[in-house]
Amino acid sequence: MTRKLLVLSLLMTAFMLSISSPTIARESDEDKTGFIMHHVKDSHEWHFATFGHTHVTLPLPVIVYSGDRGLEVFSSTDFQNHETHSFGEEYAHEGYFIDEHDHLGRVDGASFLELSITKNVVMMFIVLIVVAFLALSAASHYKKNGPVAPKGAAAIIEPIVIFVRDEIAKDSIGPKYKKFVPYLITLFLFIWFGNLLGLLPGAANMTGNIAVTMVLAVLTFIITNVNGNKDYWKHVFATPGVPIPMLLIIVPVEIIGLFTKPFALMVRLFVAITAGHIVILGFIALAFIFESYAIGVASTLMVTFINIIELLVATIQAYVFTLFSAMYIGSAVAEHAHDDH
Repeated sequence: MTRKLLVLSLLMTAFMLSISSPTIARESDEDKTGFIMHHVKDSHEWHFATFGHTHVTLPLPVIVYSGDRGLEVFSSTDFQNHETHSFGEEYAHEGYFIDEHDHLGRVDGASFLELSITKNVVMMFIVLIVVAFLALSAASHYKKNGPVAPKGAAAIIEPIVIFVRDEIAKDSIGPKYKKFVPYLITLFLFIWFGNLLGLLPGAANMTGNIAVTMVLAVLTFIITNVNGNKDYWKHVFATPGVPIPMLLIIVPVEIIGLFTKPFALMVRLFVAITAGHIVILGFIALAFIFESYAIGVASTLMVTFINIIELLVATIQAYVFTLFSAMYIGSAVAEHAHDDH
């Protein structure tokens, strides 16, 4: 298994170097690391590689709604120079433009609502399709064959389901765990496959987008507090055993704690995944900054090593996010026994 991971990582590294070199070669000496942030940020197009002056990209739909013009749909290619493949206000189309930071704007400064299908949105659809396919394939396997040894997709899904159910949900939530198992399994699979697929060359950095991690954290926040019992809310607004004057300090702290928990979930996943991508791309950039074969070999070895670590980090971050979500839910549904005095 270790050899397979090493070979896969080497192939990924070689491919990343091959598709990065033409792009970096076009940059000035001062901007040979500019591609790093371009990779980790979201985009209105999906750029895979550059060969000479040929850009291999997937144009994505730009969807906007404004009160004076209604719903409008464009292609991202409408907002760029077709020769240099660059964006800017000078390439505005129908009053809209995409600036050099990939932000959509309007020439007249009027407000509008953007509903574009960006690279990270497409990546989310891909992850959802992969997870749904594996889950439905596993379900079909058991429906057709009964309780037999897992094969194919079932061999991937079953260990994860059992692990999340027994080691995370049951231990962290307690007797009421069954109600929350479907959410926790979906959460784990979505984050795990999002992390793993994001390591592929040319893939989108979905879980490295703070908007994605924010939505996942908000879902945990909503499920936790909607299912909170009277003991949970009593501990927030009238902590048992605490003198009334102290409640003036404890209650605000408890209320703030309701929001800091999902905030920590959001930031932890975002930082861990984004940092890994930046480190990998930083080592790739070293070969072109120093223009040295020796540095290239050393950076390739380092990228290979970090790629293997990132495979582990992808799993750990899915586990940590799911575990803490289960712990927060468990604290909200747990029954507490209090002494009368």
